[in-house]
Amino acid sequence: MPVGTFPPVLLVALTGGIGAGKSSASALLVERGAVLIDADAVARELQAAGGKAFGPMVDLFGPDVVAPDGELDRAAIAAIVFPDKEKLAALNALMLPMIGKEIYDRIEAQRQTDNVVVLDLPLLGMGTTNNYDTKAMIVVDCPVDIALDRLVNGPRSMKRKDAEARMAAQITREARLELADFVLDNSGSPEDLAIAVDKCWKWVLSLGTS
Repeated sequence: MPVGTFPPVLLVALTGGIGAGKSSASALLVERGAVLIDADAVARELQAAGGKAFGPMVDLFGPDVVAPDGELDRAAIAAIVFPDKEKLAALNALMLPMIGKEIYDRIEAQRQTDNVVVLDLPLLGMGTTNNYDTKAMIVVDCPVDIALDRLVNGPRSMKRKDAEARMAAQITREARLELADFVLDNSGSPEDLAIAVDKCWKWVLSLGTS
């Protein structure tokens, strides 16, 4: 796909480790006027029954990853790939090109607009970044122990060892922070996050005039 041929829409990337609250931050940015392109949502659409990735996923991991409702059992797939680097690499080799093409197509759909487009890229450091002409990188950040507590004791109710495996499969907090043009702190309350997102949004809008 062409690289660096994007229109004057304002493209910013958003990332953060699992449990950092990236989805909450992106939802708040949408409330403030951003157009969201969410790589995780794109992956779910591709992997849905009838999606382009559904058959290849079953071929890769076997029929046991199909749930009784006919959809892929994402928890079962996660349990397979995150403790096993080779299987995770195979999953990435299958999915990342498909995800990248769909993201590019969605950016193209914004070509004639002056929207702020936020690219939510959770797989930062695993092959999906640097393919888009983004203006800046926003990193949603919180300490590792807070993120782990959210995964284990929050709505996801993940087993601790599963949460730790997911975190270990991602790049480190320190590596993400090194790439940040703006760090969006989410170590506090939802109200604190809303205040931080207000500051972030003002900063993003200033990029369009620079």
